[in-house]
Amino acid sequence: MVRRLHLHLQLQSHRLLPVPVLPRLLRPTSPRETSSSSAHWSLLTRPPPLPVPASVPVANRKASVARSVATTSASAPQEMVKAIRVHELGGPEVRPVSFFLLPRCYLRSDIGSGPGCWQSVLKWEDVEVGEPKEGEIRVRNKAVGLNFIDVYFRKGVYKASTMPFTPGMEAVGEVVAVGPGLTGRKVGDLVAYAGNPMGSYAEEQILPASKVVPVPPSIDPVTAASVILKGMTAQVLLRRCFKVEPGHTVLVQAAAGGVGSLLCQWAKALGATVIGTVSTQEKAAQAREDGCHHTIIYKEEDFVSRVNEITSGNGVDVVYDSVGKDTFQGSLACLKVRGYMVSFGQSSGTPDPVPLSALAPKSLFLTRPTLMLYTGTRDELLACAGEVFSNVVSGVLRVRINHTYPLSEAAKAHADLENRKTSGSVVLIP
Repeated sequence: MVRRLHLHLQLQSHRLLPVPVLPRLLRPTSPRETSSSSAHWSLLTRPPPLPVPASVPVANRKASVARSVATTSASAPQEMVKAIRVHELGGPEVRPVSFFLLPRCYLRSDIGSGPGCWQSVLKWEDVEVGEPKEGEIRVRNKAVGLNFIDVYFRKGVYKASTMPFTPGMEAVGEVVAVGPGLTGRKVGDLVAYAGNPMGSYAEEQILPASKVVPVPPSIDPVTAASVILKGMTAQVLLRRCFKVEPGHTVLVQAAAGGVGSLLCQWAKALGATVIGTVSTQEKAAQAREDGCHHTIIYKEEDFVSRVNEITSGNGVDVVYDSVGKDTFQGSLACLKVRGYMVSFGQSSGTPDPVPLSALAPKSLFLTRPTLMLYTGTRDELLACAGEVFSNVVSGVLRVRINHTYPLSEAAKAHADLENRKTSGSVVLIP
């Protein structure tokens, strides 16, 4: 008798479910991954179909199979595409799929192509898209931008309106269908969108036609996807939250990041003196290329003291801070009298509450902008995106696409972003 092995899978409900695993269900993953000395194995937890008992007449077996096929065909969902779905918050990598391990034996990650022993909250699944309704278009995404706001929604820092949900708030794609009566958009148009509705981590999606903008022919889809949300964020920060002008001194936290890189380039083009903080020498070199007059490696020196030295004790006119908890108080300390603190992210965590009285000694201004509230009307959206694309075409903004990942490997991209292994823009390719 073949002895049965049992693999205990830890479910979301934290119960242990014994799943029988037969030795014959272990097989090499592929010929390329098998060698004479060792083999990588994939674990198949779905057993083969049970045989039909011999006592069942052949005619009945055929009829049963026919009914099964007909039922499956009738109930099969239409227009299925692949998408990343989040069913529970956390990650990107959560609990191990199993503590049952064999030498050189791995369990496949359900979201990646390589071997791994972890299961992500970012699931690569089939989803049904449907057809566009009045005022809507269906878009086949060519490139999807990765932003830290995606991490906030995945973790639950920001609350998604539904569970499960498809993350992502930036993409560029081709219009493949338009809703009834819609004018101004046609099949074949290349369009970009940034912001709501969330759901760009998908091969195709339905979007309100009023939320997309045309992409200039001179800008390719990957470049457009890497710059539309980050670029519009930079436009709002530099042109509307605090209008940077020649003679201003600005401090950009995380100057080598996706938004930080654009802020440095744009602020320099506007005539400002730019100070940027980074974590490594390599990122400092990039920040200098992007227009930083002064770079500060915050792991090696105190950025508050260094800013005070650079400005001869006067402080800066504005701080653009996307780091949050780790830098917030220091950013306030870097401001001059009547300076502006613009907090637009919290990659290190939510800042501690600030009493109003803390702003009084230097009469400081503090704002926490949200892009969607600055692009709420169609005219605002077109003006903001138009200025971004114009600066890309003219060369004022040089987009750094330093990292691309398959959309199916979004979990790895999230992990690299959170661990500060990335710089510039990160793009997911469906």
